[in-house]
Amino acid sequence: MATIAKGLDTPWAIDFALDGRAFVTERPGRIRVLRDDQLLPELWATMTVHESDGRESGLLGLALDPQFATNGYLYVAHTYRSDNKVLNRIVRMREERPANRGVLDRVLMEDVVGNENHDGGRVKIGPDSRLYWTMGDAFYQALAQDPTSPNGKIMRLNRDGTIPGDNPFPNSPVYSLGHRNPQGLAWQPVSRRLYATEHGPSGGQGSGMDEVNLIEPGKNYGWPTIKGDETRAGMVTPVRHSTSAVTWAPGGATFVTRGPWQDNLVFTGLRGEALYRLVLDPADPRKVASFETHFARQYGRLRDVVEGPDGALYILTSNRDGRGTPHPDDDRVLRLTFG
Repeated sequence: MATIAKGLDTPWAIDFALDGRAFVTERPGRIRVLRDDQLLPELWATMTVHESDGRESGLLGLALDPQFATNGYLYVAHTYRSDNKVLNRIVRMREERPANRGVLDRVLMEDVVGNENHDGGRVKIGPDSRLYWTMGDAFYQALAQDPTSPNGKIMRLNRDGTIPGDNPFPNSPVYSLGHRNPQGLAWQPVSRRLYATEHGPSGGQGSGMDEVNLIEPGKNYGWPTIKGDETRAGMVTPVRHSTSAVTWAPGGATFVTRGPWQDNLVFTGLRGEALYRLVLDPADPRKVASFETHFARQYGRLRDVVEGPDGALYILTSNRDGRGTPHPDDDRVLRLTFG
């Protein structure tokens, strides 16, 4: 594993443009760019966000538009404060060229209940070219079962912020419900099945029980009614979960499309301080053939992982988030190559 950038402040998400640039969010409100393995000194954008030390709020997920090369659009989720409340929004940024800096283009959705923790925040473009946004329960557990609330949901939007006509609930951005704090989204190649990682309860709620779920439109994933292997009619149990003795605190996820890990799901662990590899049974999308832990305690807290255009995995550390033990070079962008 090689370090290709260092000295970042709590990076949260990374995505690649076709021209090879990598865009990275820093939780205090900055979007940075890497070009040719160099972190550019100029900021691509700065944003006013609500961020607090040792918590989870701030500038979170980002995703580049499939036509970024021509339209310059980039989608970002962040927390903000209004009327002394913590809220969440997702916005569309636009790159001004040739200056290569980002400006706000449009607010797509806002006034979503937020908190210092449990703001979800993952932003991805699906293979259907729709925009997906994960939202946590913001510590208001009942909202996860409220179909009229965006909290505790995975949401699906058109890229202009409107609601797709084929969403499972009419005139609603909700794609799935019953989530505690989902932070990873990944589509399996070929099948296009969506899998999500989710933070399970801890402390007095019964520690562990982090989840990997197979996400299907309109399904209810149970929080706070069930967790782990518990069952309830009309609710879906996870494909894989951690035990009460183990905590992953899972972050970003991706499917690997080439090399020895081809077709495997990998995701990062914050408290687990590891990269996890999950091999699915080809005959059953809900069955795990094998599960492995890699690089445990070697790089600290790991926040996001994506596959780059070169086939390598790019991984963000999160040791300056108030919960880790920073290395002098932290935070870093790491590159894992195969062969």
